[in-house]
Amino acid sequence: MARTPDEYISSLGDGREVWYRGVRVSSIADHPVLSIAARHLSKIYAMGDRLYHDSELGSISKYYKIPRGSEDLLERHRMIYRHTYECNGIFNIGQAIGSDALFALMIVSKKIDAKYRTNYYERVINYYKYIVKNDLSIAVAQTDVKGDRSKRPHEQRDPDLYVRVVDVRSDGIVVRGAKAHTTQAAVSDEIIVIPTRAMTPKDSDYAVAFAIPANTKGLRMIVRPIDEVEGNSSAVLSRKDYELETLTIFDNVFVPWDRVFMFREHEYAGLLANLFATYHRFTAVSYRSAMANLYLGAASLAAKANGVFEAPHIRSRIIEIILWKEIMRMGAIASAVNPVIDEDIAIPNPLYTNIAKLYSNTNFSKVLEALVDIVGGIVSTLPSEEDLKGELGDLIAKYLAGAVDGKERIAILKIAKELAGSSLAGYALGLMIHAEGSAEASRIGLAREYNLSEAEELVKRILGNT
Repeated sequence: MARTPDEYISSLGDGREVWYRGVRVSSIADHPVLSIAARHLSKIYAMGDRLYHDSELGSISKYYKIPRGSEDLLERHRMIYRHTYECNGIFNIGQAIGSDALFALMIVSKKIDAKYRTNYYERVINYYKYIVKNDLSIAVAQTDVKGDRSKRPHEQRDPDLYVRVVDVRSDGIVVRGAKAHTTQAAVSDEIIVIPTRAMTPKDSDYAVAFAIPANTKGLRMIVRPIDEVEGNSSAVLSRKDYELETLTIFDNVFVPWDRVFMFREHEYAGLLANLFATYHRFTAVSYRSAMANLYLGAASLAAKANGVFEAPHIRSRIIEIILWKEIMRMGAIASAVNPVIDEDIAIPNPLYTNIAKLYSNTNFSKVLEALVDIVGGIVSTLPSEEDLKGELGDLIAKYLAGAVDGKERIAILKIAKELAGSSLAGYALGLMIHAEGSAEASRIGLAREYNLSEAEELVKRILGNT
């Protein structure tokens, strides 16, 4: 049954353990900062185009529609783009990332079952139906804190630096460890946990995948400081929409067997990690191409307000942002049009997905550079919100006029500063470089998927004719 935004917000008062700036949060819905992330996620439940009719499950979220071919993936791309745009250019991860993980789990669980005669696929499908019927939101905890990166999970000085199984009971397992930067975990209904890397036989205790409710005993979520709200009194965008991340600690958390989807099948950990990453990178270039409108719109409006929109070097800078936006969108479309089918489920083409994601990672700094160059140094030296609204506000507006009056230009400068000259810019830089997998992860994926034989055969043919 489809939920309303208010029903979702009400569900957050379930006793989950959330910490912010050293204090346990008693009510997320009433918190002056964290409630913004909750209201952002709630917007997904107000999207009129989100639902479709499934012959078995009834009216369900399109995010949970299992992709069977190109058209399903194309519609998924279009929906993520639209909803990101409708959420003021900020991705709404509430049901997208969880479905990325579910699709990967459906494929991998079938393969494990075929080898070991387990019943993981049945568990995944039962969990999927529970999520769909209750219209729940899901966060995904994948990235372990990792400790010494030169060592494998079982080689760490502290064995808890990757999430691991510490006890096996008749009714389930007990896990301990921590995952980093789990997006929207504190305001999601459920948490899916999957491996972050390939595992060896000695890492078997770390080869585990499962799902738990957000209010599970022993689950502790420590929210990052929301400096883009609290550290910028002139913030416009972040007071409307942002997504939080948590250090997600599993302190001897019990998981019943029906919610365990991988248990020590170490040889499948890498496949699950990479398959989820492929889906999620497709999601990434879909939402980032919509998010690009923030930078493109601010750049265009600032150029016009400064009276330099027609200048050739300004047009060149705007084209840089257009390229960033549209190459990502082209990559998403190409990935959808040329899918890989595995276990009757469509996977975005890994080659095109990784190309688009790598381009996104390595060129975002140029987008920030272009925006700053267009707006000017005022992006870093704009007077404070208190001064703009204070006794000297009219005087400031007089001297900050451009091709438009001062108040109109100041409004544009405020969002340009937020995007390119505030704590949000630093947060976005880390996000665009590392979220959904680093540039190196995309390079590894690209090298793994790319078939060099066509190019090699051409050269061999030439060499053979000499």
